[in-house]
Amino acid sequence: MRIVIAGGGTGGHLFPAVALAETFRAQDPADKILFVGTKNSLEISTLSERGFDHMGIAVAGLKGRDLWQQVRSLAKIPKGFFQAIGIIWRFNPDIIVGVGGYASGPVALAARLMGKKVVIHEQNILPGFTNRILARIASRIFISFPDTLAMFKSSKTVITGNPVRREILLAKKTKKTNRRFKLLIVGGSQGAHAINRAITEALDYFQKPDQIDFVHQTGANDLKWVADIYEHHGIDATVKPFFEDMASAYSCADLIVCRAGATTIAELTALGKPAIYIPFPFAVNNHQELNARYITDAFGGEILLEKDLSGDLLARKIDKYFSNPEALHDMSARTAALGRPEAADYIVDECKRLLVLS
Repeated sequence: MRIVIAGGGTGGHLFPAVALAETFRAQDPADKILFVGTKNSLEISTLSERGFDHMGIAVAGLKGRDLWQQVRSLAKIPKGFFQAIGIIWRFNPDIIVGVGGYASGPVALAARLMGKKVVIHEQNILPGFTNRILARIASRIFISFPDTLAMFKSSKTVITGNPVRREILLAKKTKKTNRRFKLLIVGGSQGAHAINRAITEALDYFQKPDQIDFVHQTGANDLKWVADIYEHHGIDATVKPFFEDMASAYSCADLIVCRAGATTIAELTALGKPAIYIPFPFAVNNHQELNARYITDAFGGEILLEKDLSGDLLARKIDKYFSNPEALHDMSARTAALGRPEAADYIVDECKRLLVLS
């Protein structure tokens, strides 16, 4: 089978796409897979490390940009569309999987005009602009959250969950054998300044900071000053700009403080990891808060809005679970009940079934 995976641009779109590609390859190593997206460094490095072919097209986003940037983005659409036609013509895929992000739009539309099968996957509860348009032409619409059914009222829609990379799924929980409480702080690939600031302020309020192992991903910009504050408090924390091996970081963590992107939520629910979610307040359509509410409504985590964030409050929430392992265990079980670790296999199987039926 020949598959084009279209989209990306950010980790939230890219990493589920990688999980799908890994599953296609695992089920049939003879499958030919081509990623078509932007030309950003995250896509290029991530895909080349995993041995996937990648091509970029001229495309840029519209939402959240000023008027001049929107005009420039619109001007790129015709070029990106014709580039997509050329790529599809040469690669001749059996199916195109759109994973969201502005790069998936021209590719999926070009593919449909050329008579190719198109399916899409939506990671968030509230669908993005591109997927809302592509839903009209897609043969299947895969969604991560049951709540999204209200936006895609169609017999084509299937609840699958959000694909999680295989190395994350293989992460094993570290058994607690009188080891210290491990707190993982992660703000996404670029870090999260507000979270970094709140955690460092919280060091003045923790009841027993010397009994907590802090594992903190800061992003490149905040690395030095965050590390300096831990040192000032006499805390031997693990502080890095980025964790290459997120599977190991997750496996050791007792509690996680993080944003609420769809990929993060999919990974933590698949692993049954309890978390305090601090949604990014400027996410498009506030989708991170909506994602987090789905988890917290089932008592699988806690939500703390950035506007309410303070070192004192964050320390009190973390201390609550540090001193109450039963509550932590209960939250872990509830979040695991929401996980869909089989999402990638489900989507790949549906794609194959769709081609057999066509």
